[in-house]
This record gives sequence, structure tokens and C-alpha cells, in this order.
Amino acid sequence: MKLHMQILIALGLGIKRNWHIFFGIILGILVGIFLHGHEYPVVSAVLTFIGQVFIRLIQMVVIPLVVSAIIIGITSVGDNKQLGKFGSKMILYYGIITTVAVTIGAVLALIFQPGIGAAHYITANVASEVQSSVATTLTQQQGNILNIFLGFLPSNPIHSFAEGNMVAIIVFVLIFAVALAKVGDVNRPIVSFFESVFAATMKITDWIMFLAAPGVFALTASAVSSFGIDIFNSISKYLLILFVGFMIQLFIIYPLFLRFFSKVNIWMLYSAIAEAMMVAFGTASSSATLPLTIACCEKRGISHKISSFVLPLGATLNMDGTALLQTVAVIFLAQAYGVVLTPFLIVEIALLAIVASSTCAGIPGAGLITIALILNGMGLSPEQLVAGFAFLFTIERITDMMRTLVNVTSDAVVAAAIADNENEINYDLLNNPAEYEDIA
Repeated sequence: MKLHMQILIALGLGIKRNWHIFFGIILGILVGIFLHGHEYPVVSAVLTFIGQVFIRLIQMVVIPLVVSAIIIGITSVGDNKQLGKFGSKMILYYGIITTVAVTIGAVLALIFQPGIGAAHYITANVASEVQSSVATTLTQQQGNILNIFLGFLPSNPIHSFAEGNMVAIIVFVLIFAVALAKVGDVNRPIVSFFESVFAATMKITDWIMFLAAPGVFALTASAVSSFGIDIFNSISKYLLILFVGFMIQLFIIYPLFLRFFSKVNIWMLYSAIAEAMMVAFGTASSSATLPLTIACCEKRGISHKISSFVLPLGATLNMDGTALLQTVAVIFLAQAYGVVLTPFLIVEIALLAIVASSTCAGIPGAGLITIALILNGMGLSPEQLVAGFAFLFTIERITDMMRTLVNVTSDAVVAAAIADNENEINYDLLNNPAEYEDIA
């Protein structure tokens, strides 16, 4: 099938699966245009309330989703030989790709400054409050750099959970998960518990995403009614920067990565996983795409040994597209609220984006869900940035589809590199698309 037809099918699939969200965006724009310039305090209050309920529901699932996803992802590897043989190389490769992604996102956002155009939409008192919170946090952090790292180690994990200190929570959970992986089968009751927590949290997330249509409608209508249709001029620059960043990853970084670390031809790999890439774009879910990603890799040259190990962990822990999106989004918010982006703060945002993306579930909307972790490190919460989040949510579905395409492609790129390194790849099959098996 021709590439342009695959793209059209992917777009159609995305609209079909998410029609209610697209409908909510369009309806929100129309209602916002109607309300703009008129005083309807009751309607405005209701829209604001619905939008804040949606944001609070998203905040509600962050901790259980992150904790259960980390524990399941790490314990699924187990204390076996694969963990040492492939694990270190996989972590190295994922780390390189994700670090490059956040660097690209930060550089593009700092050069083109997408948040500047949105600054005049933010009220002065709210912007001042946000600036004060960030300045206070940075002063405390820069006063003693060592205390920052000391703060990553929770003296009382329960207290960290109660306060929502995400970095400390993640450090504790990572240590706990590795310990569970090392103790063997005795961990099954605990792991089963967190598997249940993850399943239940995913179900809650499904419900929240079902409510995404009214939530996005309210946020969009509220933003457009307050700021007018010109709001999309500011969002367009943000969207363009993300698109450019994702294209750099797909067509420059991944080819260079495979050239340095393997003999795999990037275009042959893209041809092999084309179906998975298109479905990832359409569904905006790397988890939903995972079975197809594995099938594409296994039936087209990458061994089961590599695919079954690298790809499931990648769908859980490797989210370089999400890291790029979160970096640009947080810098966008900082610029919109007039926060001074010092070198220290930029590095902190980039590091927290790497951590936040690694704890992000492979489901629609997860990229903006775990952005709370980055804001928390800056001394902020999503509740303080409701107006800024309204910008992000109006195009969240489009950006979600793009970042998922990048995430899934990244998983396959790393799997192919490791397969080449371990002589677990069939080049006669990979480099001959005419021999590919159909994906059932």
C-alpha cells in the first residue's frame, strides 16, 4: 500500500476512535466564539468548573498509575540473565535517544519561544503568583545543590506520598521495584496487587478519557470565550515546534543512531513497521499498538528473543516523543506565565521530563497527565496553570497522536539495534519487503 494511503487510513482511524474529542474541540471553539465579548457569568463559571474537574481527575490518577507502571515494568524483567545481557544496553540506548529528544525540544522552544504569544492571555496576578512560586523553589534548590539530590531520597515515603512529592516517590518506587525483581517468586502477592492497581487505574483513566470530550470542550470554550479565536495563533507556533521536533527525531536522529550503533537500514526498518507506526498514530496509544509492533518486528527479521524483551519494556519506559512534548509544553507554560528560564531551571525541566516520560503509561492523554511531575519539581501544580493548560488541551489529541508515533518507532529502532548487536536479526528478510508476511 502506498505511503499516502497509509497516512490517510491512519488519520481516518484517529478521527474514528477519537471522534468525540474532536467533536468536543470543534463545539468548544464554536461556543467560545459565540460567548466571546458577551457577559454570561453563570455559563463561564460552569465551563470553568467542568474544566477544573477534568484537570483534577487527571491529577488524581497520577500517583497510582506511575507507581504501578514502574513496579510492573521492572518486575516483569525478573532477576534473569536477560536483565544483565540486554538490559544495560537497552537502558543506554533509550537514555541516549531520550536525552537527545529533550535537548531538541528545549532548543526549539527556547529559540522560537511559543509561549510568548500566549503571555498576554494570562492575568497579571496569576502570572505573578506562578513566578513567585518558581522563584522561591529555585532559591531553595540553588542554595545547596546537594540538598536537591538529598531531597530525592525520601526519609518517610508515606509522607512523600501524602505530599505528592513525585520525584521522591519515583526514587522510592524504583528501589522497591528492583528489590522485588531480585527476591524472586516470593514477590508475587505484591506484584499481583500492583497489577490489580494498574488495571484498576487504567480503567479509571479510560473513564477519564471518556470524559475528555466535555473536559476538552469546557477548556476550549472557556479559552476561546476569554481570549477570542486569536488564541490559535499562539497554539499554532507550539504545534509547529512539536511537529518539527518529532520530524527531527524520525528523520535525523533515528537514522544517525542506527548508523552509529548498528548496520540496520532505517528505511527498511520503517517499511517493516509501517503498520505499527500508522496504528500508533491513529490510536495515540503505544500500549494498544504493542502487539502489532511485536508482530511487525518478529515477522520481518527481528528475533522473538529481542522483540519480546525490548518492546514491552519500551512501551512502558521508553517515551522520547513524550519527553520532547513535555519539555516544550513546560517551557511554553513558563514563557506564557513570565517565568525566567535560567540555565538551572532549563536543565531541571529536561531532567524531570526524562523521568516523567519514563513513568508515563502508553495510553492517550498520558503525556499531559504526568506533566504534573515536572511542575511539582518547579514548585507548581496544574491547578495554578488552568489557563495555560487550556491552550495545551485544545490540541492535545493531535500532539498525542504524533508523540505516540515517535514513541513506538523509537522502541522498534532500539530493538533493531540490539538485535543487530546480538546477531538476532535476519537481514535477508528485513531488507526484502516482498517477503514480508501479512500482519494478521
